[in-house]
Amino acid sequence: MTLGARFTKWGLGLFIFGVFLVFGIVAHYCGGARWPTGEAFLKNITLWYACPWTLSVAAVQAGGLGMVALGLAHITAARATGRTSEHANTTALRLCIVGLLGVFAVGYPGYFVFDAIWPSFYYSPIVAGKNAWLLGQAFFIGVYFVGTLLMFNVVRHELDAIPATA
Repeated sequence: MTLGARFTKWGLGLFIFGVFLVFGIVAHYCGGARWPTGEAFLKNITLWYACPWTLSVAAVQAGGLGMVALGLAHITAARATGRTSEHANTTALRLCIVGLLGVFAVGYPGYFVFDAIWPSFYYSPIVAGKNAWLLGQAFFIGVYFVGTLLMFNVVRHELDAIPATA
């Protein structure tokens, strides 16, 4: 149950962090885009209109909620089976944390690094810069996904141990 509690606590913390990050998006909306948006930007649905940080913020928020769900499912299943002691493998937890913080690092502050290398890469768009930036975020979403699969497997085994009474 310790692993479930840690997953839940980290998930709640990352969700709240994601809510805090929304203030940056609001500030961006108030201040406007740093670079002029051209016709190509307005036609490109892969660029989230008006704010480059939307993907990373959404990933942190949704990922945090996913961790809460997995953690609470693990706690519930462990209680239902009566298993209170466990040797927690924290690899899943570490991967989820690294994945979500990595998405944040590449997608939010990393945006400014990419923008220094490829000025206006997001708004023009400059394909090489946009794709490198998005692939960096995709990598960390993949890391998070592996962590969720590992935790899902733990929860699945706990749920399988609950005796069927129907």
